[in-house]
Amino acid sequence: MSTGRATGGAGPVRFRERFLQGEPVETGVRTSILNSWQRCRSLDLSPDQADLPFRDDFDPDGPIVHAALPVLDRLQSRFDGTSMNISVADAGGTVVLRRFGEASLARTLPAIQRVPGFVFAEHVAGTNGIGLALAERRLIRVYGAEHFAERSQGSACRALPVRDPLSGRIEGVLCFGYPRSAEDPALDSVIRKAAEAIERRLLGQSSARGRALLRAYLDAGAGTAAGLHRGIGVDELALELHPRDRSVLVGKAAELIALGIRAAVDVHLSDGRLVTLVSRPVTTACGVAGIAIEAVLPGLSPGKILAAVPRQVDEPLGLPVERAAAPDGPQPEAAHAAPAPERATVTVSSGHLAGAGQARGGMSVAADGATDHRPGSPPSQTGLVMVGEPHVGTYALAARRRLELLSEVSARIGTTLDVRRTAQELAETAVPRLADFVTIDLPEAVLRGEESADPGSDLRRAVVHGIRDGLPFSPVGKRVDYGPTTPQLRCLASGQAVLEPDLRAAAGWLAQDPEHTGQLLGHVHSLIAVPLVARGVVLGIVGFYRAQDPAPFGDDDRSLAQELANRAALSIDNARRYTRERTMVLALQRSLLPHGLPDQDAVEVAHRYLPAESDVGGDWYDVVPLSGTRVGLFVGDVVGHGMLSAATMGRLRTAARSFAELDFPPDEVLTHLDSLVQRLDRDDPDSDGAGIIGATCLYAVYDPTSQRCTMARAGHPPPALAHPDGTVSFPDLPAGPPLGLGGLPFESAEVHLPEDSRLVLYTDGLIEDRQRDVDEVLDQLRGALAHPERTPEETCQVILDTVASAHPGDDIALLVARTHALPPDRIATWDLPADPARVSEVRAAAVRRLAEWGLDEAAFAAELMLSELVTNAIRHGAGPIRVRLLHGRTLICEVSDSSNTAPHLRRAASTDEGGRGLFLVAQLSQSWGTRYIPQGKVIWAECGLAGV
Repeated sequence: MSTGRATGGAGPVRFRERFLQGEPVETGVRTSILNSWQRCRSLDLSPDQADLPFRDDFDPDGPIVHAALPVLDRLQSRFDGTSMNISVADAGGTVVLRRFGEASLARTLPAIQRVPGFVFAEHVAGTNGIGLALAERRLIRVYGAEHFAERSQGSACRALPVRDPLSGRIEGVLCFGYPRSAEDPALDSVIRKAAEAIERRLLGQSSARGRALLRAYLDAGAGTAAGLHRGIGVDELALELHPRDRSVLVGKAAELIALGIRAAVDVHLSDGRLVTLVSRPVTTACGVAGIAIEAVLPGLSPGKILAAVPRQVDEPLGLPVERAAAPDGPQPEAAHAAPAPERATVTVSSGHLAGAGQARGGMSVAADGATDHRPGSPPSQTGLVMVGEPHVGTYALAARRRLELLSEVSARIGTTLDVRRTAQELAETAVPRLADFVTIDLPEAVLRGEESADPGSDLRRAVVHGIRDGLPFSPVGKRVDYGPTTPQLRCLASGQAVLEPDLRAAAGWLAQDPEHTGQLLGHVHSLIAVPLVARGVVLGIVGFYRAQDPAPFGDDDRSLAQELANRAALSIDNARRYTRERTMVLALQRSLLPHGLPDQDAVEVAHRYLPAESDVGGDWYDVVPLSGTRVGLFVGDVVGHGMLSAATMGRLRTAARSFAELDFPPDEVLTHLDSLVQRLDRDDPDSDGAGIIGATCLYAVYDPTSQRCTMARAGHPPPALAHPDGTVSFPDLPAGPPLGLGGLPFESAEVHLPEDSRLVLYTDGLIEDRQRDVDEVLDQLRGALAHPERTPEETCQVILDTVASAHPGDDIALLVARTHALPPDRIATWDLPADPARVSEVRAAAVRRLAEWGLDEAAFAAELMLSELVTNAIRHGAGPIRVRLLHGRTLICEVSDSSNTAPHLRRAASTDEGGRGLFLVAQLSQSWGTRYIPQGKVIWAECGLAGV
């Protein structure tokens, strides 16, 4: 399987694999392919799915079959002996015809795919030519790994929608399939010409009324004194015309036919050109009255005039008249399909614009349809766009607008993964094109991301949207209770939309709340209640109300409302599922972060954790009390998002706290964390070489006795330091590699922090933003910290309000620490030589200092501990020896010497003469331990002062 780019830049294998693994894919894949992949994932399709649905109820004698049969026969002859397979599918993606260049190719397919009837629609088969052509409504090429399904990785295909030339409706798809090695750009031309041939044959099956109007128009044009030969077809007006412009032209033409009068309208194209659409009355020999819409494109330079393509009148009409089987007269269909009467409206969608510049001698068509002779003016191009009957055009226009609304749903609904916002987008899409007012009620459980056990009993008003405010609908947030006979609960029970064309006669609706419904009757008159159901889960109820339009809702509107709700329900369910997953991850994340701040005297701390809008990551912070009144401050960031990152963050934070409590210096703590991350990745069989390598961390240790802060970082942003005078700086710390890379040492740096300084630790989510420059963000942070009078809590809030992004794309962990200094009169220090005779002097001096501090009740225990610790240092250590007492929240006794030998607590036997000193220290203190310093070690013991 190829790992590089396919011919023409089609999607490579590695991007597909990344997408299937849930990684973001923003470049390297064509937008249409990526959008299709995302749709497949939202539908929970599996790339390993081998079987396709099969339908035996398709129409084997439908118009698309009759029109395509001879064309496929010719294509089979052309590709005889090759690995080409040619398919024709109907508008639902069901293959109705298939041909093979080699008969043996059929034997390589599953039995179900050898005969017509299997379905290749995108929602069941994943990304493929037929499904994507129906979704994109244009020529599509899918190559190799761009297919969603594993079964198609070695294939390529081209697919092009085939339209009814009269209605513009897609009748089917023509698809060429071939091995990747047989890729040929010339196939674009072949498939276009074949599709045009099928469309011409579809035109030949049109109704006699439509062809009669077309013939009347051509006959009238052929006899003009100016000698104008009107051509058939303005599908593009110019070859470079954008499909959106063609759609606008056809839509405006339908509107003009619906008016049924002589008129003209100017249409501005996206490239700045102006096209004038002119409507002209047409009457057939049998008395059928219709409207012909011509397009006039003035002002073309001579180099851009399209050559005239004169055609015989019978050429575009295709088959003889007796082959036309479509019935005459208007026959409206459901809102989700183009109505049958549109078959009597001729929309020309193939061929070229006839050149009329030479014949008309520079005359141009004015807005009222008259002609102006302007010598020397640029020649104009004129061609037929559409011919039809006015009442048929009205049906066609309504159907087109419904289709446009449905098409717009996919673009406007589901832009976020927020349940309430998605529901609001549904309401905004429906107003005013379908309804004047929309209400949406969702169960409380759905708003929390869960499934509702009884959706009819815990509904809350989530959205009220309309053409104006002030109507007496229940406000957003209020509980809504519906009676069993109301349209809302009836639609929940049936699972289908319920139509109440006249609310004054809707007894169930009126009985719900006579006073409230009576007030609404003064403003609205028609209702469609639709359940929101996706994947078998009931998500809520949508109410569409009509007020301004005097016509009540009809069956077409009900079908349209049902389709709108069904599509929106999928987006709402996606948002609900995301909300549930995010809530779970956020709960795990918060449970693994500190729930409270430990008691300590060194700093006053405030903290914040702000999850990203899109997903929860692995940002964390911690505050660790250390010996000697010191404190350790952590902030870190685990790569990735989701449950795995949150769980990994908990493991990393626990390990970091353990290393810190062992009194390792900051650079050694990071070294141990680096080794741990490497080990975790090696032990994880699912890490696939990525894992959590790349996690960052910053560790700072502040000592209030010396007001020195030692810091080290592993690929993390440096902290901000706000001095008491309001100046702000960013200490230049050695960067260090991210955790998990290994091989490079970490370095520490030491800075002096005057009392009341503020040390601000943060993760990169605070300063890194695609919409803002990092330097600008740092300037904003300086401004937020340039106020020494603010407390740490106030500082945290100001930073989040002024510096953090309003819509953070990454998590933010923030820690603000205001430093304190231990007063010199709370510190007592004695230096002594390694002489046992000096122990009694130190004990006496310590007792006197404790008396000065008012700690007489702690003197006995402190005297015994100092005696044992000093004696041990003299016997087993090396001089010089220093004794220090610290009076803070607790009383701390420290004895340091220049030896690196650590003492160990053991249980002495009854016959041992020694070994009971540390046991005594452990019993008299609430904690004790050893920490190493560059000049040796410090043995410390801490006594509580709660009873003093």
